[in-house]
Amino acid sequence: MGLALATVHPVRGFLPDLQFTLKGAGDVTVTQQDFSGKVVLMFFGYASCPDICPTTMAQLAQVTEALGPAAEQVRILFVSVDPHRDTPDILQAYVDQFDPHAIGLTGDEKSIAALARRYRVAYQIQRPDPQNPDAPYEVAHSRGIYAFDQQGKAVWLAADGESQEELLTAVKPLLH
Repeated sequence: MGLALATVHPVRGFLPDLQFTLKGAGDVTVTQQDFSGKVVLMFFGYASCPDICPTTMAQLAQVTEALGPAAEQVRILFVSVDPHRDTPDILQAYVDQFDPHAIGLTGDEKSIAALARRYRVAYQIQRPDPQNPDAPYEVAHSRGIYAFDQQGKAVWLAADGESQEELLTAVKPLLH
């Protein structure tokens, strides 16, 4: 009998509390205080990501849908590492396609880099060509879903390929 490796890792005490200042839709400043009392599921990506990000968004949307009315206690934060293309309004339109409890956030390069460092997220953007600013470019980013409890404490980190059932099992104890 093989032992399955859990990919939802407890991180309480190992990762810092939720803390950021970014921009949301309408260019509104958003901080961790806006999510006080909510369970936050945060991950990093970008709106034109061809595969990982939409899959993760769909997966998290299935989790909140499965929670029923308790989903009101959860917020999905999609933080873009591609501020050149992802405006706050573009991001919100993107996440709205998946889940009404999702918030798209971005910021300037410095604030995104600081938040990524805080949670040990690696990403790399191929510099846009100044001669051809609309040309596509590559963005590479590490993957993972960070969960924070209602007090903003980091509680677990999950692989983005984790099953909906495992994520649901990990979220439920965080709810009131």
